[in-house]
Amino acid sequence: MVEEVRTPVVPGSVARKPLVAPPRLLMAPGPTNLPPAVLQALIAPLTGHKDPAYLQVMDDLAALLRDVFVTHNAVTLALPGTGGAGMEACLVNLLEPGERVVIGVNGLFGERMVEIARRIGAEVVPVPAEWGQIVEPDAVRRALADGRTKLVALVHGETSTGVHQPVEEIAAIAREYEALLALDAVATLGGIPVLCDQWGVDLCYSGSQKCLSAPPGAAPVTVSARGMEAIRHRRTPVASWYMDLSLHERYWLGERIYHHTAPVLTMYALREACRLVLEEGLEARWARHARLGRALMAGLEALGLQLFAAPPYRLATVAAVRVPEGVDDARVRGLLLDEFGIEIAGGLGPYAGRLWRIGVMGYSASEPNITLVLAALAEALRREGWRADGGAGVAAALAALRE
Repeated sequence: MVEEVRTPVVPGSVARKPLVAPPRLLMAPGPTNLPPAVLQALIAPLTGHKDPAYLQVMDDLAALLRDVFVTHNAVTLALPGTGGAGMEACLVNLLEPGERVVIGVNGLFGERMVEIARRIGAEVVPVPAEWGQIVEPDAVRRALADGRTKLVALVHGETSTGVHQPVEEIAAIAREYEALLALDAVATLGGIPVLCDQWGVDLCYSGSQKCLSAPPGAAPVTVSARGMEAIRHRRTPVASWYMDLSLHERYWLGERIYHHTAPVLTMYALREACRLVLEEGLEARWARHARLGRALMAGLEALGLQLFAAPPYRLATVAAVRVPEGVDDARVRGLLLDEFGIEIAGGLGPYAGRLWRIGVMGYSASEPNITLVLAALAEALRREGWRADGGAGVAAALAALRE
């Protein structure tokens, strides 16, 4: 009898093979597919983070970001890290222990703001709203009535629910009570109007991987003169050395004092992404997202699906839709990924397994992609026993596009 010889499995041997990443159509609320010019930037020659050529990229990027944020703020830059880094930098710079902050909470990312502010030791006053609804201005006014609030913080586009939060009225209320205003524009910058100077926003942050269509890993931030004045005159140092915006300011502006080793290629890519945003034109880009968002929502409703966000406040860049009764959320998303190469997202927090979230963002937002995701979703629903007419979904989307 010949004894079978088995080749031992070497731990990590699979990881030693060359990387082969599968092609995907990214239709979740970020990241998006990347434009060719952004991909090209990622394979540009790497420089050092203090090389004059890279410092010029930083200057270019700061100027481009001012136009994208529609602001004249001197302190406009991109932090290393995702949108969450922007959120943390916002709160840790503007708040000190014991200071009062009013935070609009109508989804997961408002809840995340509350958690960060509590860890700082601030006096946190959440202004809650039902998920799927907006934070009401009158509720914010009541929270500010005692006159002690330093900061009001809002999520402009709540990706967990697909809600578009109006900003202008709450911004005016914050100014009336002499409070600073911070805005989470992670899901909206480059997709719908974000008008920092016009609205009087003191600190606005975003993420590179959503409507801007750059890779994840950078957090654009802009801070008003009033916001920087508050940071410079703190009683206590910023609790996070790495996220201290006064230190980042010294690296980005003028002195170029070393702070961190910059993710150079990520910043190259973000520069190109912002250039493409402005090449398309902000108003044209906002109109494209609005038009395609309406088409997707029309198609989803034609499939018999129920949109989650309240009708007047649906976010153009993220459609949140309820998973039908009897349909398996994960199985549908798995089928879309495995058979069609399409990624959409599931629900978050209390709505995990109960919502799908489909992005209409940046380079991924196109007419062919909208019709493809509707047709693929209809097929996945059909296999789940749900009566969904894919032709009706596509036809409704096309009709909305013609309007």
